[in-house]
Amino acid sequence: MPQPLSDIMEESVTLVDVDDTVEDVECILGAHQYSSVPVVDPEGHCFGIITSNDITKFHMLKQNAKQVRAWEICSHLLIEVAPTLSIKDATTLMTKNKIHHLVVTEDNTIKGIVSSLDLLETYLSANCC
Repeated sequence: MPQPLSDIMEESVTLVDVDDTVEDVECILGAHQYSSVPVVDPEGHCFGIITSNDITKFHMLKQNAKQVRAWEICSHLLIEVAPTLSIKDATTLMTKNKIHHLVVTEDNTIKGIVSSLDLLETYLSANCC
């Protein structure tokens, strides 16, 4: 049986609200040393994702991080997957869509997140001497 994402996903996921400021998001990313954070609406459903690349693009535009909200800069190319999805299928999905993060959900609840780095680490641990 293929190994499911639930075996490698990060279960402790910090979320940001659609109305949090970019400054708030930057503080969260920096404090936890994350490369991304899911953005949720008031009901807790995924609205998008903010990555370090989104933050870089934001700063290139020289906007005010205290005034711009998370919903304004988040990527909406967010793919939600089930924890039972195989690691192989997750890798294919990420490669096909040219993304680096998958949000793992079940019953409309965020259960975890998987990054391309998580997939690389899994590959290396299974295939290295």
